[in-house]
Amino acid sequence: MRSPFATRVFAPRLLPTLLAGVAVVLLASLGVWQLDRAAEKRVQLASFAAGDAPAVTLPSAAERHPRYARVSVAGHYLPERQFLLDNMTHDGAVGYRVLTPLVDDAGVVVLVDRGWLPAGPSRALLPPVAVDAGARRVSGRLAELPRAGIHLDAAAEAGWPRRISYPTRAALELALGRPLYPEIVLLDPAAADGYLRDWRPTGPSPERHLGYAVQWFALSLTLLVLYIVVTLKPRE
Repeated sequence: MRSPFATRVFAPRLLPTLLAGVAVVLLASLGVWQLDRAAEKRVQLASFAAGDAPAVTLPSAAERHPRYARVSVAGHYLPERQFLLDNMTHDGAVGYRVLTPLVDDAGVVVLVDRGWLPAGPSRALLPPVAVDAGARRVSGRLAELPRAGIHLDAAAEAGWPRRISYPTRAALELALGRPLYPEIVLLDPAAADGYLRDWRPTGPSPERHLGYAVQWFALSLTLLVLYIVVTLKPRE
């Protein structure tokens, strides 16, 4: 049986070739990006699973560590300047996550997430989150501030502890009047002066990133095949 390609010739045109080439490369690069994200998430999960790994002393300098790395920091809390992250849920219940500034021995301020506690029966009644200001060493995992899927501007509240919804680092620094360490510390579940701390890695799993990568590569290959088929013209 004679192949249909035997009666056709590859006759590319400049503009369609350029457009198809850019699209194929872009889709393939998105697939590579998702592969990199999958590898990054595996490293994060491995770091999170290493619960017995020794904690690295958090430096005063802005040295970066992997997300979920175990760290320790010595200093004292600022109990009069605490934040309550609003609309934080656990098992369907609404509550707060308590962020307490800790000043390390070099004067750097690190936010320590002391965990979740339920909201009271009234918005006017804030839960008690008192903690002493004595010298201590706390350990936990490095993490980022929680981020909202959709950002909605909320009016800033006055007084302390201060209730705030999905704050940015800049907003917290403005409220405190001093700079903050880039990441926060998720207080170890066994540590004192904490609340409910059921820490888990967030974001898509490595398998989901791999699935996204397969989709991008498939789209890239499909576009390439379509381009070749359309560019094949009948022989004169």
